[in-house]
Amino acid sequence: MRMIEQAISEPMSEKHWPPQAGTLQEKLRDKTATIGVIGLGYVGLPLAVEFAGKGFHTLGFDLNAERVIRLNEGQNYIQDVENAALRKVVEEGLFRAEDDFARAGEVDVFFICVPTPVTPYKDPDTSYIRSAAEGIAAHLRAGQLVILKSTTYPDTTEGLVQPILEQKARQQGLHLGRDYFLAFSPERIDPGNKAFTTANTPVVVGGVTQACTELASLVMQQVVHLVHPVSSPKVAEMEKLLENIFRSVNIALVNELARLCDRIGGISIWEVVEAAATKPFGFMPFYPGPGLGGHCIPIDPYYLSWLARKYDFETSFITLSAHVNEEMPFYVVEAVQRAIAEQPIPLRDAKVLILGVAFKANVDDVRHSPATRVIDLLREKGVKKIHYSDPFVPSLSFRTHRGESLQLASVELDREALEAHDVVVVMTDHGAFPYAQIAEHAPVIVDTRNALKHIPHNRDKIRVLGGGDF
Repeated sequence: MRMIEQAISEPMSEKHWPPQAGTLQEKLRDKTATIGVIGLGYVGLPLAVEFAGKGFHTLGFDLNAERVIRLNEGQNYIQDVENAALRKVVEEGLFRAEDDFARAGEVDVFFICVPTPVTPYKDPDTSYIRSAAEGIAAHLRAGQLVILKSTTYPDTTEGLVQPILEQKARQQGLHLGRDYFLAFSPERIDPGNKAFTTANTPVVVGGVTQACTELASLVMQQVVHLVHPVSSPKVAEMEKLLENIFRSVNIALVNELARLCDRIGGISIWEVVEAAATKPFGFMPFYPGPGLGGHCIPIDPYYLSWLARKYDFETSFITLSAHVNEEMPFYVVEAVQRAIAEQPIPLRDAKVLILGVAFKANVDDVRHSPATRVIDLLREKGVKKIHYSDPFVPSLSFRTHRGESLQLASVELDREALEAHDVVVVMTDHGAFPYAQIAEHAPVIVDTRNALKHIPHNRDKIRVLGGGDF
């Protein structure tokens, strides 16, 4: 343990840095280093715009040609990026998007910000990371630093990315930690969170060697206020999984308690959590919902459970939590079916209006949204007349569980739309929704977010998840 603490607390003297590290350090300090960001989505584009905004020439790489065209015209598609900030760095020539790796040789610092999904069997799909690493390797040269930011399992940086780079490096006589550098620094993006941005959210950095760690930390310090170095990429990779699994486990706990409160009746889990949150120590409030969304929390438990099986270890507690959360859309559908059954209308003729298809409030992010699963399940149950309204998502396209491609368009949320449907389901608690109007004109409301908690009237037609009457 002493060696680890020393590696973190006693930085390498700059005069002892490898020459290539010193050269890159100078480029960073005088802003002549070129930054390359691979993957221009929710993680990559904000990072690229942040570096460009600090005066670094930044190249963004994305295989989506339409994205590249839009970005080079100054058109933004990520909610967490300010439109004016993107236009400014494009007009000043500080940011340019590319749909191939032809200019990769110009890059001094690469960030890999590509998707890391799971296969249909819940195993990690690292094909995007592999492809990005191979693209970098084809242009690898002395003085380059590669930082993997995509959420993944421990040993991805050293077990997957490093061998790909080393195969090319050996041909050129380059040595890792002396001539080129490699580290892992997990992303910490919370879509729609204006309080914590790329700049003011602390980040963790773990390099393959001490020089890699310190160089990667120096790079991150150009755009992030606080950088916390750790002893290895594996520690940083596991730390990221802990962040998200912590939330998954606690959400699963409160989801299970919500279902118990509904079974018992007369107990609201929302009131229970609010009461428990008055304790000033030893408790952190989490709230129930219709299922998990976004990229990390629904995925990360399976990354760790897959890795654990390689070591003959079963992450029973973590896997169980993931299963509990995955069952919530089914629970919501059962509540919708009961709400339909209370009315004199066959299931096949029922009209259901989904309010909100983004995975969280006040964002346009629909990745792994539980709303799509609820829509899919309702269709499988025989409900064919399903519409949705979401001010942040004008159109929705997704593949159903059976492989069917489904495309929907948001409908205007007004009195006529509310009264035209038999059941209204609040899936996302967007601040823009007119909850008083919803309570007034919707025949029956299935509220999965307790979004109508401040509406005093028409409570008899509101079914709240975990409210004791769901």
